[in-house]
Amino acid sequence: MKKILIASNNKGKVKEIKEILKGYNFISLKDINCEIEVEEDKATFEENAKKKAEETYKITNIPCIADDSGLCIDIFNGWPGIHTKRFLGDKATQEEKNRAILEKMENLEGEERNAKFECSIVYYENGKYLVGKGELKGKIAKEPRGKNGFGYDPIFELDNGKTYAELADEEKNKISHRKKALENLEKQLTNA
Repeated sequence: MKKILIASNNKGKVKEIKEILKGYNFISLKDINCEIEVEEDKATFEENAKKKAEETYKITNIPCIADDSGLCIDIFNGWPGIHTKRFLGDKATQEEKNRAILEKMENLEGEERNAKFECSIVYYENGKYLVGKGELKGKIAKEPRGKNGFGYDPIFELDNGKTYAELADEEKNKISHRKKALENLEKQLTNA
């Protein structure tokens, strides 16, 4: 079975990809003692994912899957979007980023709090790209809740009233934006 490198240093993402896409021989950057940090300087999630996959492939010569995803808040025209990871700079903690969003939205109610997670996942090998996309709609909660998850999960509230961090991994993996993107990508992988 062909090895596929997950071009991410995020343990949560690596775990999620391995749990959702079964039947593939995934390895991580850590598995091959490779520390690559590709600058995400493109205009869309898809362009960033393509850049990460291609640059990682060029260094490792292993077929790669890379993703870029983020939180997009409707009332702010999709902000923080592609800047989700670094909108407060490289040194900010996740708690600081979550708090900044909650403070920015403290006077907003109802539909003004609508948001979504977007994800583009790209498989790259030898000049060929396959792209999967997915999204998960919800809203920004009034306060962080839940301990299961990473990133913005504690402030992202679903239609059922729970935050993403209040769901078990199995529940998350059934509905996640990354799952939708991976399923979309998997259809292409099996036909490639």
